[in-house]
Amino acid sequence: MDTVTPVGTSQPERLQRLCRLAQIPDGGATAVDAMLVDGEESVILLRQGQQVSGYLNICPHAGNRLDYAPGKFLLKNDTLICAVHGAVFKQSDGLCTGGPCRGQHLRAVPVRVIDDAVCLEREGRPVDAAG
Repeated sequence: MDTVTPVGTSQPERLQRLCRLAQIPDGGATAVDAMLVDGEESVILLRQGQQVSGYLNICPHAGNRLDYAPGKFLLKNDTLICAVHGAVFKQSDGLCTGGPCRGQHLRAVPVRVIDDAVCLEREGRPVDAAG
């Protein structure tokens, strides 16, 4: 799926509405540009049913984007694969299980689904999933 343009902010001030849940295919991913505390970043949104996980679109190995084209990701067997060096990340927690950054995590971005919208917690900062 292509990159999604964020929709308006009809949610409370502390939330930033990123996209509609239906814009992310079930079992798929997309990328959105989100205004984080430190500025605008590309965020990966991975969907499993009604659950959505968010991660910075940055591989911890070399700082490259993970998508092979804007908003297009290599997904296989509940993993996300970096298009540049082939690092393999678990979709559930961002842990790298194979490749040059084995044992490292993608930086999680706090998102949640409210009604039909995927929202970013405005106060949230990307966090190291390991701790």
